[in-house]
Amino acid sequence: MPTVIQKFGGTSLGTPEKIARAARRVADARASGFDVVVVVSAMGHTTDELIALAEGVSPVPDRRELDMVMATGEQVSAGLLAMALRELGVAASSLTGGQAGLRTDGVHGRARITRIESGRLERLLSRAEVAVVAGFQGTSDDGEVTTLGRGGSDTTAVAIAAALRVSDTGGWCEIFTDVDGVYTADPRVVRSAVKLPRISYEEMLELATLGAGVMHARAVLFGEKYGVPIHVRHSQKPDQGTMINRESHAMEELAVVGCALKEDLGRVSLRGIRNAIGLQAGLFTALAQANIVVDDIMQTEQGSTTMLAFTVEHGDLADAKGIVAKTLAELGEGEMNVEVALAKVSAVGVGMKVHAGVASRMFRALAEASIAIHNINTSEIKISCIIDKADGPKALEAVHRAFGLGLGSNATVAMQTDESR
Repeated sequence: MPTVIQKFGGTSLGTPEKIARAARRVADARASGFDVVVVVSAMGHTTDELIALAEGVSPVPDRRELDMVMATGEQVSAGLLAMALRELGVAASSLTGGQAGLRTDGVHGRARITRIESGRLERLLSRAEVAVVAGFQGTSDDGEVTTLGRGGSDTTAVAIAAALRVSDTGGWCEIFTDVDGVYTADPRVVRSAVKLPRISYEEMLELATLGAGVMHARAVLFGEKYGVPIHVRHSQKPDQGTMINRESHAMEELAVVGCALKEDLGRVSLRGIRNAIGLQAGLFTALAQANIVVDDIMQTEQGSTTMLAFTVEHGDLADAKGIVAKTLAELGEGEMNVEVALAKVSAVGVGMKVHAGVASRMFRALAEASIAIHNINTSEIKISCIIDKADGPKALEAVHRAFGLGLGSNATVAMQTDESR
């Protein structure tokens, strides 16, 4: 029997009525002959409320204790959805992440999944029960409750799908959310954006990393590594959404499939330092040990000295500044410069591998919109430009329009035609 993993986000479970609708969706899948595992996020704004509650007790909450508090949000959702399924006559059991077998590296607040001991899930499925798993959490080998950080419930769902080998049974992972799929750009910013019927893991990973909020990069990585088809759908509508799967030759027909905007970036620069062997290794090892994700790295030789800079999200800026200050103190030279209110606009598409002129078109679009470019970063399938945050929405519009991705464009028609083959 095919196995489907269904993940419901917080907005999809915000009220008892929405929980009941989610339960009916799960029941329909079960009645259609699927084995089902459900992964849930905390209801509505529960996570924010729990963090505020903790900060009301301790201005800087201990990471371990904060994980203990935050993990309860998903557990409430799991219990309530299991109750709703039982009301519909569907056998269901709720599980914490640890009970479902999710083992982590033990890093509080930003834990990574090391393995999934799927025995309990498999036993529930063999008894025709629906397992309702609290997302965003797991336990370390020494029994500590840990949370997975941003996108943790998506990551939980895709990781479980990989552990249960759902693709071997003809199954997939459904991500039910408050949007109806992946768009060519954020439709709240670019009104002409259109929904993509499908997208490759590689493209979705780039878009997620570059600011598209539909899927988290960690979840897409699991999908790509283990070949899990990921279906992004609206939780309250019968829309077919967007399928994320492996790249096909037809996807190369479009040079650019989507654009993204990542806001609230800061840039930290080390200036007036010698480019000593091991400098970069020492600095970025320290950043990695602090679990700080570096966005872009830039290095420029300036005579006998070097300028080394990197960007991070604003939430990591304070910690990054502390590490850079310590590095400069150890070097005994140089100075630090910090810039805030930056953003990054990007164009993504596997078709860049075979289409020329993509960069020139993007740079021309930004120039015509009078937007200054502070830095450029490229890969085989993406071009990104660091710009002022204030120019972000205008830049996204300009790049989206330059590649003809809006309603009624040739690119949109090509994508729709290709999907029908």
